[in-house]
This record gives sequence, C-alpha cells and structure tokens, in this order.
Amino acid sequence: MNLKKILVSLLMTSALVSTTVSANADGNAKVRAAGEATIAKVEEAIALAEKGEKAEVLKVLGDVRQAQKEFRYEQTERLRQKAGDKLKAAKEEVENGDANAVNSLKATLAFYKEMMVVYSAAH
Repeated sequence: MNLKKILVSLLMTSALVSTTVSANADGNAKVRAAGEATIAKVEEAIALAEKGEKAEVLKVLGDVRQAQKEFRYEQTERLRQKAGDKLKAAKEEVENGDANAVNSLKATLAFYKEMMVVYSAAH
C-alpha cells in the first residue's frame, strides 16, 4: 500500500515537471517570435520612412506596438520601456513630417536589438 502511494506521488510529480517545462518552452518560443517580429517591423518602418511613405510607416508602427507587447522579459523591462518611449516619439515625428523620424526609428531598433541580445543570452 505504501509503495503504491510513493509510485503515484512520483508519477504525479514527473507529470507536473514535464508540463511546466513544456509550458516554459512554449512561452520562450512566443517571446522570441515576438522579439524577432518587432525587430523586423521596425526595420520595415525604417525602409518605408526613408522612402517617405508616411501612411505605411504609421501602419507598420502600429504593428510594432502590438508585437512589442509580447516581447517581455524581466531583465529587459527597462529597455522595453525606453524603446516604447522612443517608438512613441518616432511615431509623432512621422506624423509631423519631421526629418529626424528615421533616426528615431533607428534608435528604437537599437533598443530592440539590445533586448534580443539580452534575451538570447539567457535562453
């Protein structure tokens, strides 16, 4: 009887651990995908801004805003906040036709790339 309890306990523990590992791997994949999507969209926005396509840049910046919400990792949270602030400033510059918009987008890209380096090093 006591052996049964031990075996059931071990079985339940191993199932719990494997579920946790699987959930963690899925979460890591989502964060990595969000980071890669964020970087790709900022690069797309830079290319469009250099061509002067204001409406398209604003649309892509909306996509960046959504993707960066999923690109969360505790050790990069301050960088994510700075990138979000820079992204907001860049969007305002694009809306106002400011020539500095491309530089702001490039600075935003640098923040996201730095976040990806930190995230990748830890995972």
